[in-house]
Amino acid sequence: METARTSPAPEPLGEHLARAAWRTSSRSQTSNCVEVAPLGDDRAPVALRDSKDRGGPVLVFARTRWLDFIAGAKDGEFDLTFVENEFGLVLAEGEFDLN
Repeated sequence: METARTSPAPEPLGEHLARAAWRTSSRSQTSNCVEVAPLGDDRAPVALRDSKDRGGPVLVFARTRWLDFIAGAKDGEFDLTFVENEFGLVLAEGEFDLN
């Protein structure tokens, strides 16, 4: 009879966050930034927080979802178009639809 194998229990997320190596973009020049930290190896989740509120909320994403987001940003998927009118620069019509 074969003995069942068990995996070790995962570490609580708080322990990973306490040891996280947070980074900001090298292009960041103000304190209005986000910080990102991988929470382990190449398959581990990625955490994101506000650099002005380091003790505040942290968003945690599956690594694959984080990489999808980064790829979309690099490909311009989230770029917005602005036009100039009598009010100054405004978001182009149809650019931001909540429906």
